[in-house]
Amino acid sequence: MRVLLVNGSPREAGCTYTALMEVAGALERSGVEWEMFQAGAQPIRGCTGCGRCRQTGGKCVFSDRVNDLIDRAREADGFVFGTPVHYAAASGAITSLLDRAFYANSAAFCGKPAGVIASCRRAGSTAALEQLMKYPTISQMPVVSSQYWPMVHGNSPEEVRRDLEGMQTMRVLGYNMAWLLQCIAAGRAAGVPEPVREAREWTNFIR
Repeated sequence: MRVLLVNGSPREAGCTYTALMEVAGALERSGVEWEMFQAGAQPIRGCTGCGRCRQTGGKCVFSDRVNDLIDRAREADGFVFGTPVHYAAASGAITSLLDRAFYANSAAFCGKPAGVIASCRRAGSTAALEQLMKYPTISQMPVVSSQYWPMVHGNSPEEVRRDLEGMQTMRVLGYNMAWLLQCIAAGRAAGVPEPVREAREWTNFIR
């Protein structure tokens, strides 16, 4: 079992990374592997809605970190999407990254557990969490929760580490993710079938 930790910050070892690493430690102690995926500091263009990914086997026609994420997502068993708070919202990098990845290949994520986390200096974290939560909840992904809103506070990694409640909340999320993955594996071994997948109905409100 492997969890992909998606760091939506341009900083490789900043506050969001610090929070995700606390999740990673809990996963390791529970016997679950993890991998960090860094959005990076290079610009990630937004989705144009062109639909050409339907003819490319689930790859975006624009070649950048998005297709790298899709490749990793196919092999992952679970996800934690992490973002810093920019102007009371998730980072532009992670929203562009996830918009295009889920639009091009939601099947790579479907049915796999996901958690979301946010790091902020002071406020805006709940708005960012709600923004990230849309990806798993429209893609049939079981949502992994924690003991409180999964956020940390601090303006530096050192300050984040001093947020004892935030760090504990990250660990609880990691333990809950590991438990759910183990439950899913046990269910499969026992012959519990996957949920019924109905053919998708598309309804436009203007007719």
